[in-house]
Amino acid sequence: MSFARRLSVLLLAGVASAPQMAFAEEAPDQGNAASRHNDTPQDIVVTALSRGRSDVLSGVSVLSAENLAEAKRATIGDTLAHTPGVSSSSFGPSAARPVLRGLQGDRVRLLTDGIGAFDASGTSVDHAVAINTLTAERIEVVRGPSALLYGSGAIGGVVNVIDSRIPTHVPNEPVHAEVDANYGSAAKERNIAGTIDVPLGGGFVAHADGSWLKTDDLETGGYILSKALRAEAAASPDAGIRALADLKGKLPNTASKTWNVAGGLAYIGSGGNIGFSVSHLDNFYGVPIRYSLDPNAEAEAPRISMRQTRLDLRAQVNTGGGFLDKITLRAGYGDYRHDELEQDGSIGTSFYNKGMEGRLEFVQSHHGAWSGAFGVQAVNRDFRVVGDEKFLPPSHTEQEGFFTVQQFDFGKVKAEAGARYELTNAQATADPVIGNPNLSRTFNSFSASAGASVGLVGTWRVGVNLTHTERAPTVEELFANGPHGGTEAFEIGLPNAKLEKSNGAELTLRGQGSRYSLDVSLYYNRFSNFLYQLPTGAIEEDLPVYAMAQNKATLYGFEAQGTLTLAELTNAKIVADAMADYTRATVRDYGPAPLIPPLRVLGGIEYQSDPIDGRIEVEHVWDQHRTAPLETSTPGYTMVNASIAWRPMGKDGAVTLRLMGNNLLDVDARRHASLLKDYAPLAGRDIRVGATFRI
Repeated sequence: MSFARRLSVLLLAGVASAPQMAFAEEAPDQGNAASRHNDTPQDIVVTALSRGRSDVLSGVSVLSAENLAEAKRATIGDTLAHTPGVSSSSFGPSAARPVLRGLQGDRVRLLTDGIGAFDASGTSVDHAVAINTLTAERIEVVRGPSALLYGSGAIGGVVNVIDSRIPTHVPNEPVHAEVDANYGSAAKERNIAGTIDVPLGGGFVAHADGSWLKTDDLETGGYILSKALRAEAAASPDAGIRALADLKGKLPNTASKTWNVAGGLAYIGSGGNIGFSVSHLDNFYGVPIRYSLDPNAEAEAPRISMRQTRLDLRAQVNTGGGFLDKITLRAGYGDYRHDELEQDGSIGTSFYNKGMEGRLEFVQSHHGAWSGAFGVQAVNRDFRVVGDEKFLPPSHTEQEGFFTVQQFDFGKVKAEAGARYELTNAQATADPVIGNPNLSRTFNSFSASAGASVGLVGTWRVGVNLTHTERAPTVEELFANGPHGGTEAFEIGLPNAKLEKSNGAELTLRGQGSRYSLDVSLYYNRFSNFLYQLPTGAIEEDLPVYAMAQNKATLYGFEAQGTLTLAELTNAKIVADAMADYTRATVRDYGPAPLIPPLRVLGGIEYQSDPIDGRIEVEHVWDQHRTAPLETSTPGYTMVNASIAWRPMGKDGAVTLRLMGNNLLDVDARRHASLLKDYAPLAGRDIRVGATFRI
């Protein structure tokens, strides 16, 4: 059966469920005052079958409400950069994917309400993610068994950005609206985002949202080039190259402009809900210049014009008990294109991606200690590159997955097991530019996990989680054969690549009391057939040649976070918090894996009350001298941040005003997980003001 027919079956299942909801006798869910503004509590993880954080066996993080409002940045990578176990690829201020436990690219699934992004961000680090964080209500980072619900390739984990484009609640008021506006000094960033929900009667709700962002070139905290490159430039006999050693301040070619609009309609009844949304994203941004120290080579200032239109459908049937509690359908279609522009504004290379994804999920009712979910998922992708830097032939990928996660709660002992089977077919069309014939690979992958936690004293629990994952290589890893400007390499794929397999274990310890909380995770993964790029030493089209290779690899590390209430005052309290994370990865016969973040610690003290929250924090990132072949080391840094939020009408009031200072000491900071770290430091001192208004 073709993908189109398989997806039609999923869609028909959702459509068939609509009459059950439409003729429900009870009144639709009107929600309550809290439900109008992100009604999911911070300690509930929606991505992991709506469970409390303490019930999820592996590492999980949630950003919502005021925490998300303060953390929001133009990219999802930078928004999550202070989350335990998360770094950012930081390819300039406009293109940054999350790096989870040292893993990035297609080893981390980026989702919008459970469905993929339908973009080209996994193809190259200079490609922005087509997910809008400015209109997000909640972001969840989930690893372990629950990640199997969304793809076996998510060895690093799943990042799920949740918005309200398809409403799930009927507002109490005639119109519910929210506007959030911010200004950041480092890039003269101006952004505004707004959402509106209108009940139409009879359980129908209309939704609209939009956002606009514009930035100038980013102001950094010191020199543009790294210390080693400055020394090399200063020693050059060419005056133009010597001048590069003195570049400071603004990061050239990093200005951007982005806008996004969306509309949705949903029916919400006691028997379930069904709805759809249509959205369009337009993003124009510059990529930091990688200055050449060769006087005969001209540095390029690439700019990217990106746009995407996507359609989304969601339906849910509440079955009323029995074996199943509810049946959910999520489906989406995305039409994506971005053009990489030359200096004169002409198009050099274009990337096209059309994708469809559908998932049908059956959530089981609680039967004593037993609950869980199972379902099917289908993904389709047509991808092609046209132009000067064409490094991939036209390709088509189809993937079907069957998954289940089962949970058992015996009180003191909680257990969980999951499994996923995937069939993946990747095809490449013969292309005279790339020089490849028709190619086709089929992979059958099976992933499974099992874990349990045991209650110790009070709320303290210790748990262990075991996983076996199998990931099919992507078309980029299989069929690449050409110059890739984003990585400044001539990339050669591995057409006969095998499944990438990993066996892992994670040990967790969690506990909380009235004045404290602690969450610690230790993890270890052993890979067979680990895919990585190997420098061959050859030069092709003036670029170093990197060929995909496979070998055994190990990855291990830890994450820890905790809070402690230092003082309880009248209607207020003072809380200290800290977090740390570390990852170490080694590839056999190669050495340290590239782009692995070093040890990091962050600590803060926060004053919390209904009208005012105030916080100061210090983050220290160690040097990274454990580098892969041809990779440069990265110096550490210490960054000081502070923020204050004022709610003049009280905690549940309609107005929140924010003042934040990031990198107050204006230090030169670079992320080791970035391919561009020697040419593009992070933002310098950034004073941000923001306001949120709700009606």
